[in-house]
Amino acid sequence: MEINGVKIKWLGHAGFKISNSKIVYIDPFKISEVSEEEKGDFILITHEHYDHCSIEDVQKLVKQDTIVVTVADCQSKLSSVVNLIKDVKLVKPYDNLDFGEVKIKAVPAYNKDKEFHPKSNEWVGFVVEINGVKIYHTGDTDLIDEIKEVEADVLLVPVGGTYTMNAEEAAELANTIKPKIAIPMHYGSIVGSKEDALKFKELVEPGIKVFFE
Repeated sequence: MEINGVKIKWLGHAGFKISNSKIVYIDPFKISEVSEEEKGDFILITHEHYDHCSIEDVQKLVKQDTIVVTVADCQSKLSSVVNLIKDVKLVKPYDNLDFGEVKIKAVPAYNKDKEFHPKSNEWVGFVVEINGVKIYHTGDTDLIDEIKEVEADVLLVPVGGTYTMNAEEAAELANTIKPKIAIPMHYGSIVGSKEDALKFKELVEPGIKVFFE
């Protein structure tokens, strides 16, 4: 889908490609090989779990001037490809990075009543602003209070449950922050199914457009 000249493509699981004047990948996982022109100016990684911080996928997407933005836990995993990466920026919740055409804000992402994503790990989601469009990828998180205040034009939100919020909680988040567009993720691969995406769509308020494949 496209909004204000910014293209957003779901790559499966929690992976996305955002493209305009720059190409931004978030949490790429099990993607196909890409051409040199399709490699990332930025690769954003929300946390160190293998289905988000996938070194095999990072290798497919890096080029000479790629900047990787991630959390401290991913640093050791990236050491095997650090020679391929121009720069690695480490972030914690609430950090802001300004690259001119691309602005990035790190947002808290954690579980409230599960042990998969502890708050103490300081893992994140990202708000990426490009061409005036704010795209919020929540990362792996429950419906926590901190994210209910996020302002976004596009919401990329997990619906599969088990490790993250489920479809009902994802819809509650969408109906709270009221983006123009919402795209469900984190289903159809490791956990969750298309039925979760359909349930999410049913529960989201009519003024919010929901896209999924």
